Amino acid sequence: MDPHETIWREPAVRAAIATGHYGAIVRAVRLARHLTLAEVSERCNYSPSTLSRLERGRQPLADVRVLRALAQALAIPAPLLGLSDTAAGAGHRPALGTRVANNPASEQENDPMRRRTALTGATGLAGIMVLGGTPGAAATAPPLDALEHALLLGPGAGVPIGHGRLVDELRTARALFDLGRYGEVAVRVPQLLAHGVATREDSRADGIAATNVLLSHTYALTSQLMVKLGNDQLAWTSADRAVSTAEAGGDLLAHAAARRVWAIALRRAGHTDTAQQLVVDTAAGLARELDPHPAYLKTYTSLLSTAAYTAAVDGDRDTAGTLISEATDAATRRALAPGLSTTGGEALSVQLYRISMARVLGDFGTAVELAKRVDPAEIATPEARARYWSDVARALHQWRKFPACYQALLAAERAAPDEVRYRKPIQQITTSLLRNPSTATMPGLREYAQRTSPAVLDDRR
Repeated sequence: MDPHETIWREPAVRAAIATGHYGAIVRAVRLARHLTLAEVSERCNYSPSTLSRLERGRQPLADVRVLRALAQALAIPAPLLGLSDTAAGAGHRPALGTRVANNPASEQENDPMRRRTALTGATGLAGIMVLGGTPGAAATAPPLDALEHALLLGPGAGVPIGHGRLVDELRTARALFDLGRYGEVAVRVPQLLAHGVATREDSRADGIAATNVLLSHTYALTSQLMVKLGNDQLAWTSADRAVSTAEAGGDLLAHAAARRVWAIALRRAGHTDTAQQLVVDTAAGLARELDPHPAYLKTYTSLLSTAAYTAAVDGDRDTAGTLISEATDAATRRALAPGLSTTGGEALSVQLYRISMARVLGDFGTAVELAKRVDPAEIATPEARARYWSDVARALHQWRKFPACYQALLAAERAAPDEVRYRKPIQQITTSLLRNPSTATMPGLREYAQRTSPAVLDDRR
């Protein structure tokens, strides 16, 4: 690749290349080149709908002719798509996306064991079809020693890297989180924090506030990561740092985002009343900025959704319903805001919160019915897609729909393997399925457990 071409240094492109998934690479490069699906369609003679399916993993991207056409259309170096001048390379095959009903046939469906398993899951979900998972690396403990040291004892020695590079490094870490690569984020964050502190100390007075804002976003991301990894102590600690650095930075949106992760940490510690009050007050303060700053609606919607879920956790159906309705209204207002670019992501995010709320309220059938109304392929990031399937799996498990629950676990693994490797509720479901005589012999379950929860198998020996 041409090292002078700036797109190869963009965090989203670098993160996509790191996955080895061809569809993700094609999408990241297309967006970096500011090309629409229609424009690429004209270059390679494939329809925009086909290109969309290929990018999102809804259709296998394995045909050498298609790969070569895309490489030429987007000026992607052949090796990045597993190609050479003579033959297609081995490379990673892109993960097949999970679809809702009417799935086109794939070579994986020709495997009898996977086909039987998928059909079993479909009957439980009444139309939500999930293909079997693909083998991945065995689960390992998340690398938390350096991160724990950075949070509890200080980030250690770092070097000033300048505001611009700090922005790039933070974007890369966020992109990896959105890809569901939690272990990699945990490795990056200690150095990112060290560089951030060193950059702040090296900054002039007018640059200190801006660096504090970046540090706040880094601590907020760290708190979200700790929630994923089930470490509530470090989630609490990093959320507290996010709030303090946001206050020092004086940025309203950074402060709102930090208070949101702080509320989540409070909720997980059992302080649901305080958490709800905190996030509602933050939303009310932000609401005063909504008219002159319609882009703030995204953060406002997230705050209301978090408050609604917190009320649901506390069993307060009425408050939860009122708040999620307000979140829906805010998402709609953002979609209708003149001149504001939106893909409907906030409205979809609110729908995902509704599924979570139904589950924690014990309405498992409702949660599954709500899930059927969502096309997982429309969920923007692998992390959110895996979270959706994790919620579906948890609802189905509590509803005792075990075969369909297993299929949802496979779908979560396909979207983001770290989601099922590290999240404690998912590990508990895997343990339950293995210990239940009626489910322990489900085709592929032990192999799935070996990939994602080897300690569970070790405990059973």
